[in-house]
Amino acid sequence: MIAVPNYISTEEYLTLEHQSKLRHEYRRGLVYAMAGGTDNHDRIAFNLLKLIDNHLGNDSRCRFYSGNVKVNYRDDFYYYADAFVTCDPRDRSDRYIKRHPKLIAEVLSASTQDFDLDEKFIDYQQLASLEEYVLISQAAQRVECRRRVRSHRWETVAYQPGDRVVLTSIGLEFDLSELYRGLDPQS
Repeated sequence: MIAVPNYISTEEYLTLEHQSKLRHEYRRGLVYAMAGGTDNHDRIAFNLLKLIDNHLGNDSRCRFYSGNVKVNYRDDFYYYADAFVTCDPRDRSDRYIKRHPKLIAEVLSASTQDFDLDEKFIDYQQLASLEEYVLISQAAQRVECRRRVRSHRWETVAYQPGDRVVLTSIGLEFDLSELYRGLDPQS
């Protein structure tokens, strides 16, 4: 992630982002250009969203989103999560920004992995609605699921090949291999 080294306000960021053809994330006054993703990154995110869509069905009060809608907490950050679910009716009024997700998933990339595992997770923990943070590896079939067990305590469950992934926040269970369907071999 590359930051623009000048502080800007959230109002300036939102105005510029609305006009921009490129996506940028915002964290405490700094703006970060979003790096392009790989085909496997895109496929993993698609597979997860398809599993969520099939699970939620048409009558759910919950909604899922891809990396085109921002997750926000106060003026601290605006992030484009690879996938997230919100069931809060307050999130239906703004088409661009959601503030009450219960599940957030990030597909890890070499350029963003350290940030996703550390600072972004610290930021996401400020969201009182967040129950699960899911980190999906591109390099190996591995998923790490961090679950809130108390307001400030989280537990981590790691899934490997042959495991069934359980997303307790939305009651979804699936074979880990389903996330990695249709991927091209890495060269």
